[in-house]
Amino acid sequence: MGDNSFIFTDGTDPKMIEAYKKAQETFKYFWREQSWEYRRIIPALNLACVKAAFSQEDPETGENTVEHMWMNDIDFDGDSVKGYLINEPNELTNIQPGDYFEIPLHEISDWLFAMSQPEKKSKLSKLFSSSSTPLPKAYGGFTIQKMRADMSPSERKEHDEAWQLDFGDFNEIKVVYEQKENPENLIEHPMSRNMKEDFVKFLNDYPAELTNVDDNGFTLLHRETIAGNLSSVEVILESGGDKNIKNHQGKTPLDYAKQLNWEHLIPVLENN
Repeated sequence: MGDNSFIFTDGTDPKMIEAYKKAQETFKYFWREQSWEYRRIIPALNLACVKAAFSQEDPETGENTVEHMWMNDIDFDGDSVKGYLINEPNELTNIQPGDYFEIPLHEISDWLFAMSQPEKKSKLSKLFSSSSTPLPKAYGGFTIQKMRADMSPSERKEHDEAWQLDFGDFNEIKVVYEQKENPENLIEHPMSRNMKEDFVKFLNDYPAELTNVDDNGFTLLHRETIAGNLSSVEVILESGGDKNIKNHQGKTPLDYAKQLNWEHLIPVLENN
């Protein structure tokens, strides 16, 4: 996770505040990837974590000490990001690694996931039948990229080697896999497209999944909407899923599509 010098951020810096906002606005892509990761038999993510601010008030002075730290084992219900602290606090004494937190989405300060990249073979390496294994590619990391932008090239190199990640160009922050090569991945996760036929078969075999409601009132349609999975949402609706069911927060799948700004899902849920 890198050393603690990479954890702290200046909450008064306009560019850092902008990084927080971008992280909050794009978190849906982190959750989309993480939700598919939980379904994979073979893991694809090298790293998946969310940063948030943790604070402690000094009872004598009333001053607040704030540290921005990372959580992993992330869950998300459309409103709150949940996970376990993985950093050792530098100054805070009221929390420790392993503590569980629920953070409102509008209060997170960053997210980051990393995936391995295909091996790149040069003409020379092909001659000698060898290959170089590139570092895992980082996605998100808006506060990290802001800090990288302020570094010298040598500092950036040292920083990236400490993390053992390829952060790429700090001016072009990627949020989905192969975003440049396959921009359609911004609209729908490739696994959602590729698994459509299997999902149809699954619902045919287990039709009760359409009406099952979990302890918080979420249906399968709620969960697939929150994860932004167009094909899955279409299949559920075509199979008779009820888009009007509200969870315990009184929200329908359409409410979450609008709340998370999944623009490709809003008309599907409005018109079906």
